[in-house]
Amino acid sequence: MRRKDVKNAMPRNRRPELSGILVIDKPMGWSSAKAVAVVRRRAGGPKVGHAGTLDPLATGVLVLALGRATKAIPALMAGEKVYKAEVDLRRVSETDDEEGPVQDFPLPPHFVPPGEGDVRSVIAERFVGVIQQRPPAFSAIKLGGRRAYDLARAGRAPEIAARPVIVHSIDVIEYRFPRLVLTVRCGKGTYIRSLARDIGLALGVGGMLSGLRRTAVGPYTIEAAAAPEALPSPLLPEHLLAAPAGEGNGGPTAPSSGTSASAGDATPAGS
Repeated sequence: MRRKDVKNAMPRNRRPELSGILVIDKPMGWSSAKAVAVVRRRAGGPKVGHAGTLDPLATGVLVLALGRATKAIPALMAGEKVYKAEVDLRRVSETDDEEGPVQDFPLPPHFVPPGEGDVRSVIAERFVGVIQQRPPAFSAIKLGGRRAYDLARAGRAPEIAARPVIVHSIDVIEYRFPRLVLTVRCGKGTYIRSLARDIGLALGVGGMLSGLRRTAVGPYTIEAAAAPEALPSPLLPEHLLAAPAGEGNGGPTAPSSGTSASAGDATPAGS
């Protein structure tokens, strides 16, 4: 095998007996790839993959699949996600979050902030259900073989077409302009950064994500998530959960969700 082929090859699975699901509480500042690398090193070299990226500035549930359980990743990624999102309606950002650059949104003289009733109505009428959403320019979407964020960082921010995503519900948890706190229950491919941006646009104000915590991926909730520093070393099969559809190590099954995000506050009658 050529040196280039060796470099690009998938790392060998050095612990084939280790197979199952591990749920971690990803710290702020970590990329999802770093979390995978840390767990693989801590576990002694099994194959490890994650079931849905979390941006470095986000925290919360990151579902990792080890060994044979990596076959279940597509099913895990298709599951419902729940987020707690903090939106800043006074500022805007090129990345639609705190990574920036960030600037104040120009408000007119004698500006009157939108009322909570208006905020709830706009969210219910325009952002719940199957919606057309334009992903952030700084995203991992591939365009012509290149990541959108690579093009944007090179000064060629791409025009990404809107695409359908499903938002099951959005609950307004707290609102005092410019701070808006939401619980979002959504399907695969929904960008919470885009929701923050677009809700602001719809209200005629700024809009960017100022904080994000994922609290559930399918049946895996934040209550079942371990901090990376609390993971046992070495990691053993009994520390893992069984993967869906029989993929995994036959260990404990995934906990039942118990997660609900009522649509009552967000709708009159949905990452």
